[in-house]
Amino acid sequence: METASQGRIVHDYNAANYVGTDPLPRDQAQSSRLHEPEQMLTSIDPITGRDIEDLEGHPYLVDGKVTMYFESEETRQAYLDTPVDHPFRLVDNPTGEGYDEG
Repeated sequence: METASQGRIVHDYNAANYVGTDPLPRDQAQSSRLHEPEQMLTSIDPITGRDIEDLEGHPYLVDGKVTMYFESEETRQAYLDTPVDHPFRLVDNPTGEGYDEG
C-alpha cells in the first residue's frame, strides 16, 4: 500500500548535522502550563526546614497558587512576621548599609 507524499522532507536523519526544523502543531505556541502549575503544595516548613509527614491538623497558608504547611502556629507566625526584603546586618560587616563584601 502506497502512502501519499507531500514532496518535502520533514526530518532528514541521514544529514551530518541533523536539525529538527519543522515544529509539531502542538509546539507552534508556548504552553501556558509549562512554567505555571495550577496549584503547588509544599510540606516543608519554610522556617525550620523540616518535612511534615501528616499534613492534617497542621497550620497552613495559601498564597496565590501556593499552599505552605507549617509545623506549628509559632513557625507560621514567624513566617508572616519576616520582612519582605529581609534587611539584616552581616555578622562581620558593622556598617548598616549592607555593602557586598565579594
